[in-house]
Amino acid sequence: MIKKLIVVFVAIFTLTSYAQEGTASPYSFYGIGSLKFKGTVENRSMGGLSIYRDSIHMNLRNPASFTGPNLLMFNNESRPVKYTVGGSYSSTNLKSDSGTANVSSTTFDYLALNFPVGKFGVALGLMPYTAVGYKLETENDEGFTTNRFNGEGGLNKAFLGVAYSITDNLSVGVNAQYNFGNIQNSAIEFRFDNDGNRLFAQSKENNRSDLSGLNFDFGVYYISKLNNSLKLTTALTFTPKANITSQNQRSFSTVNVGNSGQESVTNTIEVDLEAQGLLETDLVLPSSFSFGAGLGQPRKWFVGAEYESQNTSTFENILYQTSATNYEDGSRFSLGGFFIPEYNSFNSYFKRLVYRAGLRVEKTGLNIENESINEFGISFGVGIPVGDFGSNANLGLEIGRRGTTNSNLIQENFINFQISLSLNDRWFQKRKYD
Repeated sequence: MIKKLIVVFVAIFTLTSYAQEGTASPYSFYGIGSLKFKGTVENRSMGGLSIYRDSIHMNLRNPASFTGPNLLMFNNESRPVKYTVGGSYSSTNLKSDSGTANVSSTTFDYLALNFPVGKFGVALGLMPYTAVGYKLETENDEGFTTNRFNGEGGLNKAFLGVAYSITDNLSVGVNAQYNFGNIQNSAIEFRFDNDGNRLFAQSKENNRSDLSGLNFDFGVYYISKLNNSLKLTTALTFTPKANITSQNQRSFSTVNVGNSGQESVTNTIEVDLEAQGLLETDLVLPSSFSFGAGLGQPRKWFVGAEYESQNTSTFENILYQTSATNYEDGSRFSLGGFFIPEYNSFNSYFKRLVYRAGLRVEKTGLNIENESINEFGISFGVGIPVGDFGSNANLGLEIGRRGTTNSNLIQENFINFQISLSLNDRWFQKRKYD
């Protein structure tokens, strides 16, 4: 049953995501795109917290959480495996001094599984790291398009994580992540004749970068029991700076542009990037560090706070140098938690639901025209029990804002809808005979 649910879920989101970008943000024009949230719907619904773990959900934000309490099923045989799969839909209103526009995107966000091996926990999965998706145009005073920019693609990561329980209260973990993907973008600077009419033939620059490389995450988890019902959880993560390789291509095309803006390529010339030392470049992924703490009663409630520091000022990609754009250190503060009225209620289904809420305030590290691009979001969610063994479906909603209209920039007002399945099953079940 679980395998059928996962196949159906993946198929639905693959179909709805096909031919769409992983983002529709103009800010994905910069760097390697917009950073995707690294975590589950459960994390995201609590403001992005990475400090909570339990026996029936995966926490993809801290590798130390891959070990820990597990479900005991069938005569105390402990052989559970956790699956999780999630996707999202985003609707965004783009606002600038010159007008507004509405865009949307549907994305497949993660697929992962986690299983115990003695005191070890092993996890593996796949998720997007960044996403690029924009179509931008600028106009002159006469209303003619003067520039056109298009971009698509992004960076994905496949990860293998291992955690170890040093004691019942303390665990450590590490993720090895292979990053891969490509980013494609193009730009046209339109030319005009002496009478101000746009020329039919224009020059178009095309770029493609194929990205690959390894990086690592480290995590620590500690849980202390304050009394018979209360537990204090503290957790930290660290991601060192890493270099990934970018294999680059660049070409210039002659394109005929019709009155309605459609393009027809008539000729293409490849640029010798090797002669410029740009055929293969290194792209620097910045380091980050997070620390958080939370208090709660198992299977009842939890509230926590977390701070993350991101050394994004070290980001570098020499192939794409954008004027009026700088990178500064970023940060994120999250506050959130959950509440379960009565997890084992027999007379009320709604009392068994998990109700989540949170907020986050984020400094993205992107600075354009001396304006820091900041982000804010309020999130809500609910966990719905399905099937056996603690499996559940999770729904999430986030309402927020990114950017500013100052300095002719764009403010994004977004609503994100998320859905996931957190499923639990057993491997190697012993057969029983009468």
